[in-house]
Parts: sequence; C-alpha cells; structure tokens
Amino acid sequence: MRGLKAATLLATALFTAPLALAADTARFNWLDYQGADPSDAVVKAGPGQYRNPILNGFYPDPSITRVGDDYYLVTSTFSWFPGIPVFHSRDLVSWTQIGNAIDRPDQLDFKALGLSRGVFAPAIDYHDGTFYILNTCVDCGGNFIITAKDPKGPWSDPIWLPDLEGGIDPSIFFDEDGRTYIVNNGPPEGKPLYEGHRAIWVQELDLKTMKTIGPRKVLVNGGVDLSTKPIWIEGPHIFKKDGYYYLICAEGGTAINHSQVVLRGSSPMGPFTPNPANPILTQRDLDPARPFPVTSAGHADFVLTPKGEWWASFLAIRPYGDDLYNTGRETFLMPVRWVDGWPRLTDPAQPIPLTHARPDLPAQPAPPVPTSGAFRVRDEFDGDRLPPYWMMARNPKGDWYRLSDGALTLKLLPVGLSDHGNPAFWARRQQHHNASITTEMLFTPDQPGERAGLAAVQSDENWIRFTLEKDGARLVARVAARAGKEAPAAGRLLASVAVTPAAAYRMRITARGGQYDFDIAAGPDAAWQPVLTGADGTILSTRKAGGFIGTMIGPFASRAP
Repeated sequence: MRGLKAATLLATALFTAPLALAADTARFNWLDYQGADPSDAVVKAGPGQYRNPILNGFYPDPSITRVGDDYYLVTSTFSWFPGIPVFHSRDLVSWTQIGNAIDRPDQLDFKALGLSRGVFAPAIDYHDGTFYILNTCVDCGGNFIITAKDPKGPWSDPIWLPDLEGGIDPSIFFDEDGRTYIVNNGPPEGKPLYEGHRAIWVQELDLKTMKTIGPRKVLVNGGVDLSTKPIWIEGPHIFKKDGYYYLICAEGGTAINHSQVVLRGSSPMGPFTPNPANPILTQRDLDPARPFPVTSAGHADFVLTPKGEWWASFLAIRPYGDDLYNTGRETFLMPVRWVDGWPRLTDPAQPIPLTHARPDLPAQPAPPVPTSGAFRVRDEFDGDRLPPYWMMARNPKGDWYRLSDGALTLKLLPVGLSDHGNPAFWARRQQHHNASITTEMLFTPDQPGERAGLAAVQSDENWIRFTLEKDGARLVARVAARAGKEAPAAGRLLASVAVTPAAAYRMRITARGGQYDFDIAAGPDAAWQPVLTGADGTILSTRKAGGFIGTMIGPFASRAP
C-alpha cells in the first residue's frame, strides 16, 4: 500500500473559505481506493517492460511534449474542475501529476453544462521558454490558448481564438523558419455531405499578438478518402521529419471504429497526401471476443526522445463486456515505427500490447501515486489542499467544503446529482473494472432529506448514491440510482437497510465490472453489513450513459431544498 499526503497544487482560495462545523455537515476522515483488473493477474510486465495503459481510468485525449529530458502530458476533463491535469515523466512510463492547467474558477466557467461538455482535447507544446496549451471550451467560450513558464502553473487566463469558431481540438506547430501555425477540426466548406462530415483547417498564428493571421485553409476534407464518408476527422497535430511535414489525425469517431491516420506534405499549408497504408493505429479489425480486449484506439500525439526514438500517447478503452466500460477512455503508450517514410503504431489486426519493452530512457522510480496496473491509494485528508487528481462537478459555487483537523468536511447543500450544478461532491476516478472505495464518515442526519455518504457519477443522468439518511426515528443506509434522462431526477430507491447509531460509519462501494456492491459498518471495528449486492453498474458505462468521461466516485452530501 502506498500512503498519500494531501498535495498542494490547487489554488489556495478554494480551501480557505470559512465553514463552521455544524449539524448540517458531514465529516470524512479518509478515503481508501483499491483496484485491479482481470488482466493484472495474467499479464505481467517483465524486467525492462512497462504496462498499458500508462494512465488508468478517465484520462482521454492525451497530448505529449518533450523539453530536454522531461516529458509533459495533458488530458481532457470536460466539465470537471480543476481541469486539464498536467503530468511529468522522465521515462515516458512513470507519470506524476504536477498540477492542473485550469485551477482557478475565473479562468473558465462551466456554468450548468453537462459533464461531457467543457474542455475537450487539449494539446500541449513548448517553445522558446514558454509552455502552450491549446484547447476548446465547448459551449463556454470556444477555442483558446493558455501559457505558462512553469508547467506546474500558474497558467494564464485564456486567450481566445475567434477565427476557429465552430471547431475543436486545436494544436500548435512551430516551424523552423519562425512561423507558427494552428491546426484544428472544424466544419467543412459548404454544407456537410453527411453526419460526421468534418474538416481539418490550418491558419498562421502571430506569437507576438497571439492572434490568428492570414487565410484559413482546409487541409483534409472529411478524412483520408471522402468517397467512403469518413466521420469525425479530429485531433490534428503537425510535426516535421526528414523534410516532410506530417499531419496525424484521429478518424472514425471515439467508439469502436476509432483510428489514427497520417498525411504528409511539403508545407504546413499543404497540400497533404494520405498514407496509402492508413490507418496507422486501430483495433476495429480485431475479434471482439479476444481475451482482455483493447478497443477504440486513436487520438495519438507523437514525441521524439533524445536518442531518436519516436513514441506515441493515445487513448483506448478496455471494456469488461460488449463495449461496456465504466472507467472511461484511458492513456496508452506505444513506439512509433517508420516504414517507407511513414509512421506506424499497429499493423492490420495487431492488438495493442498490455506490456511492452520500455523506452530507451533511464528508468525512473515508481510515482508516489500509482497510475498503472493494480494499486491502492489512501487519502488521509491531513493537508490543507486535496491532491490534484480530486475533482468536483463544474466550478465551485459557495463555501461548502473544508480540509482541517485531518478530515474533509462537506456542508449539506440543496443541490442534487441531477441538478447540473456544483453539488457537495469531491471525487476521484474509478481506475479499474474491479475496485473498492471505502471511507469513514461522521454524520447524523437531523431530518428527512438530509443525506451523506458516497456517490458514483458518470453523468447528471446516470449515477448511484449510497448515503446515510433518516427514516422516521430510524437511521437507514440507502442506495438510489438514476439511469437515464427519463428516470426521475431524484433517482429511484434500490435498497434501504436500518443501521445502528454510531459515532462513525465506514461505507464501501465495490465495483465488479458491471455489478456494484454497497456495505456499511456502524463503527470502526464493526462487521460489514450488506446494503445491496449486485446492483446494475452498467448504467455507469459510457455505452448506456453516453458522453466522453469515466465514473467519478467520492464523498457526497445534500439536503432537500
């Protein structure tokens, strides 16, 4: 077991607002996360190997850059706050989160957006002493750039890019002649020919004014072969090698037909010619019944090591059933091979490996917070700030939480999990198909409608709530869930069990692929009491809930309005 002290990487203002300990609060003394996947017991990384994914759980749309011997990686977080985690590594295998690029409420406002809106795929790069992240705040401002001298932060307020209106997934390219370009996904010229018909655009950027200049031009219309009606060409990146400019893009949507394609040309403004052997990465041509499948791979970004090795980070999915997964899209790593002047990650029908030989880089110690394979992390809540991997739904509204006296205290808010608001809910990612999340809580409800405990959230319409409540003169542990937009906003009661009054309660959610168990213990040494076993956890899968995120689990508190 690796213990964890609370990190100090979120803005101080988020945690210093006064919150008196009162009857309408719930205190959480610690939270323990343990997780493993079925493949962990079978597929072992040997000496000199690493295992995929390198970031388990909800870490989609990775982008990577190198500065000297250091590597930095960012991923999407959509409407969760703080957003856009920034990771650091020196060997491409051991990753440590060093901050969040969106960590101040005034940088972006996620309003009442759905949890799969907000910040989509970020792209990170470095040039002449400055780090750049390009991103899109969907339905909350559009495309923007933020900058920092130190990747730990602080990152600047957004610099908006209005010429990219209607587009997503911008990235930046610094050419050798001093000119700078932005490429992004956008609508095609004229009327779209079919659903999912998009284009890749390019435009020059003036680094002094941070404004786009000159004409905008379409580099890719629809995809590498418009006659096949390709969908969702996106996630573009340009890099230069051996005199060619290479344009890599995701194609096929983020589900099982996802892929990565590449084109090349003699100028960043094109024209670009597709690789005749596209796609260079996909899993859509493999048997879905294969053991431990990895699916939906794409959205890659490349990085070159000092010794001349090319590597790619990309997203992929590990389902536990028929395209069912609760953990979201994860970050993987593979070497890039060059064949006849073209890059390649997988050959046709080649599965993505769960283990692979490490990059030719000095191996680094295991990170203090593990991110890959089976692991355990315990948060003691004994600092003045939460670790940077903890997030809340949307921007913080009001003073509803405090870290003090070795505990996380939440105020009971009249905000539910379906309200598209900022509920009293701090959460961490579910990073394995099989996981247990346990906490110790001090809470006594005074009246019906007051509740506190744990919640597992995939979206505003798909969640499970496990709370201690009052039912007449009794204390009860209840499990309630919402499974879709047509279900009641307050959820449906799945189970209710009377519990013995105690000074503190341990509560546990256990995920077993598509089933979830809920147990409570009235006291630190009391036996576990089952509340519900084998609840339908597939309602937390992306296939049923929709959207682009993974399940978030953590302490929750609320009261009736």
